[in-house]
Amino acid sequence: MYERILVPLDASKVGETALPYVEDLASKLSPEVKLEVTLLLVVSRLTHWVVAGETSAPVPYTEQELAIIKQRATGYLEETAEVLRSKGLTVETKVCTGNAAEEIIKVADEMNADLIAMSTHGRSGLSRWAFGSVTEKVLQAANAPVLVVRVPKETEPT
Repeated sequence: MYERILVPLDASKVGETALPYVEDLASKLSPEVKLEVTLLLVVSRLTHWVVAGETSAPVPYTEQELAIIKQRATGYLEETAEVLRSKGLTVETKVCTGNAAEEIIKVADEMNADLIAMSTHGRSGLSRWAFGSVTEKVLQAANAPVLVVRVPKETEPT
């Protein structure tokens, strides 16, 4: 039985594709089941590019910049959580920094997740090789079952 569900998000509508499935699952559980949903956002880019003339270089974010990024991420997660809470779900939020796949797996283990529900773009071939696949890495290494929801074509940005 699913009682603790981790939902990794990336602050995009595409990333939220798994949320209706979590809501649907929750609506089908008996009222005695205490479902806890944790929304997770991993800040994975800890550098940004600075362009000077024809040259560019990666520059680490300052502590102040990281604090602002985390504050915005927390605000986004809380807004998303309120929608789920209004439907009767118990929701926690968590923001962390690092490699997205590694952090998702780590948080799932820490909370003893019964399920990880996440979306995927469903890329293949060269696109998948170039961008990597957080979802695939989570599928391969997670100790909990992973519900993968493919993003509908009309939802994907062009």
